[in-house]
Amino acid sequence: MQRPPMEFYVNLSLIFIRIFFTIISVLFMTIYMVSRPEGTLTTKALIGVGVGIAFGAALMFFDRVFRKFTLRSFNIAIIGLFIGYLMGQALVLLFDAILDFSSISFTLEPVTLEIVKLALFLFGTYLGSIMILRAADELYISVPFVKFAPTAQKKRDLLVDASVLSDARIIDVCSTGILDKHLVIPRFIIRELYAQTETGDETTKIKARRSLEVIKKMEDLENLGLRFNDTDFPEVKDTTSKFIRLARLLDANMITADISRVQMASIEGVQIINLHTLSNALKPLMETGEMIKIKVQRYGKEPRQGVGYLDDGTMVVINGGGSFIGEVIDAQVLSVKHTSSGRMIFCNALDADLEEGEKRTGDE
Repeated sequence: MQRPPMEFYVNLSLIFIRIFFTIISVLFMTIYMVSRPEGTLTTKALIGVGVGIAFGAALMFFDRVFRKFTLRSFNIAIIGLFIGYLMGQALVLLFDAILDFSSISFTLEPVTLEIVKLALFLFGTYLGSIMILRAADELYISVPFVKFAPTAQKKRDLLVDASVLSDARIIDVCSTGILDKHLVIPRFIIRELYAQTETGDETTKIKARRSLEVIKKMEDLENLGLRFNDTDFPEVKDTTSKFIRLARLLDANMITADISRVQMASIEGVQIINLHTLSNALKPLMETGEMIKIKVQRYGKEPRQGVGYLDDGTMVVINGGGSFIGEVIDAQVLSVKHTSSGRMIFCNALDADLEEGEKRTGDE
């Protein structure tokens, strides 16, 4: 036998609640009317039943009106009214204070004063409610150990580590706009970079200075909205451990170019974005039969095979390219192979280049 769907039980519960509150309304109204001294018992009972049924119908009417309201919408409305009430009271108190220090109150009628105060109170209540409603997605209610956040979470922030800052490609990624308002750099990373510019070997100093220059360029990007976090963990000495701990505290993701940090973050349960993986994913694809120009830089593993590299670092294996070491030749793409370290493109050197290479090999 097929089990009824969950919606059936929900509707059944709603029917029970509506009937229950209608009966309660009729009972309370009848008892109230019967307890009054005026009129006969029958008349009072009938009036009580009628008023109770009407009140129950009103409850069902409001139930239908607010049926599309969620618990979050209800909470926001209540908070908006509360904030609006405080704002309205503040405006009325401010108006009273102004009157106390001026002679205007002597020229205004009491009725006019009450109308002005009522208008200020309603204005403040309405303004507060509307402001809370418009900022609903940014509204967080926090109590100790509990955080009420929006159901539809926004995109998580990205913590930037030192390995990414030393890679100038992050500037190009930031310029695209996909990371706007989400990049966060911990202050302890910056302090570490400044310390490296003063101590350590020359290579470390150069790398640290380059990272600080990258930060300045990122700050100059108009829409990036780069932010800095002052949280530190003095009891933790290892920078990687600090970084992962901060990511877990902020519920943020990490962007890094350090493979060891990627592995450690995965163990700790922090989601990471590897800059190298992102770069490989954005490399242009080559199609079979496409013609490319490539500089043959070294010999390959197979006889007469040459190896070159594209501008983005993709390895290109050229069959017949072993005779053109150090030269730029035309090649035709055979296939593209995806590996754990990136892509490899396999090509054939063109016939004209092959003939020239064979002649050169024969002359030698």
